[in-house]
Amino acid sequence: MNLNELSPVEGSKTAAKRRGRGPASGNGKTAGKGHKGQKARSGGSIRPGFEGGQMPLQRRLPKRGFNNIFAKKYVVVKAGDLNGFDARKFVDINAVIEAGIASRPMDGLKIIGGGQVTKAIKVRCTKITAGAKAAIEAAGGKVEVI
Repeated sequence: MNLNELSPVEGSKTAAKRRGRGPASGNGKTAGKGHKGQKARSGGSIRPGFEGGQMPLQRRLPKRGFNNIFAKKYVVVKAGDLNGFDARKFVDINAVIEAGIASRPMDGLKIIGGGQVTKAIKVRCTKITAGAKAAIEAAGGKVEVI
């Protein structure tokens, strides 16, 4: 088989309708566009959401919500996920990034409860929940909030 021998599968290609080529074509004269008006003109298309000059729906509806530009965003790690770290080193934001859990430091590291802590892990974080702190200390670990 060569490139010059390739052809489309039988029945896969249909000829395009030839519009505006006389009454015999079945789509002559106005070419299926009706009589006059914006959509009958060349280049006459209206953008999505345009309602003929009426105030569009997306502008009539009220805006909701608020985006606080001063909000702090933390890298959140579950206490059970700390078992994968070396117990001899401090688990801090840099260790979490090296482990591939986070891609950038954001505003700090937050440890939340969830899962069992089986190692005596030393944690250095920005924020920690009471349950996570209790779980780490119950396993013999140490928590340092910076």
